Amino acid sequence: MAAVLQSQKTALITGAASGIGFAFAKLCRSKGMHLALLDIDATNLPRAKEALTKSGSSDTSLKTETFTIDVGDKAAWDNVAAKVKDTFPSLDLVLLNAARMTKPKGANGSGDPWSGNVEYWRETFDTNVFGPINGISALLPLIKAGDKSPKSIVITGSKQGITNPPGAGNPAYNSTKGAIKILTEHLAHDLRSDEATAHISAHLLVPGWTFTGLSGNVGPTDEKETKKPNGAWAPSQVAEELEKALERGSFYVICPDDDVDRALDQARMKWGTEDILEDRPALSRWDAKWKGEAEKAIQEDAKRRRAV
Repeated sequence: MAAVLQSQKTALITGAASGIGFAFAKLCRSKGMHLALLDIDATNLPRAKEALTKSGSSDTSLKTETFTIDVGDKAAWDNVAAKVKDTFPSLDLVLLNAARMTKPKGANGSGDPWSGNVEYWRETFDTNVFGPINGISALLPLIKAGDKSPKSIVITGSKQGITNPPGAGNPAYNSTKGAIKILTEHLAHDLRSDEATAHISAHLLVPGWTFTGLSGNVGPTDEKETKKPNGAWAPSQVAEELEKALERGSFYVICPDDDVDRALDQARMKWGTEDILEDRPALSRWDAKWKGEAEKAIQEDAKRRRAV
């Protein structure tokens, strides 16, 4: 699937005004690709276009178009898809990356996600789940209508959708990212199982701790001038990891960070899966009776994995 990152091909990216979306757009432009940049941030999206137009390639034939969109709006997606079809020679790579992390405001103002705060759930699902669903629905027909060269759809998930850490503000976000994992797995299977779409791959991008707009890094920033928190990755590191994964043809793109290496990620995921197999309490890693045993087992497992 590395062939999708080629000169004169087109990448469409949501959440493109900052963070991982902007960093991956920059990588695609360095490959000589046309760019369709989508974001709800009408202030920073033109700045992203300006920065990308000035960087990465001297080819003046490359197109860079912006579309301000709420990804939860299906009608807006249909409008964007029509414009993309009329503007670009093809659609080859889609990164559905836009996300929100809404903090709950319970009925009593406590921030309890379970006390009458349905809107907190609805807003999070509209962006994080129906955003990608709307994008796939609107864009997959365009991808199918193109030639049979390699195409890719990448959807940004989260480790929180796999390990599912508890805490205030997490249930809706974790649930959406868990849904995205399942959705993308099904999409990948269905595409590769049909001869007509076998040239279209799907990939689940799972960043580690990354300094993005969700954590305060808003706008198309110059990473050389931005101080990220210790332990976090820069968005460009995630973009580079995604490029490597596309070259390998990997479906699961599990990114480490400067605090958590691949071995520790794997050990944590294994423990969580074994809650089911071993009939332990849900989220036993954080249970008062289990967390000591869990931490010991996870660290030992990670140590073994590093030694291999």
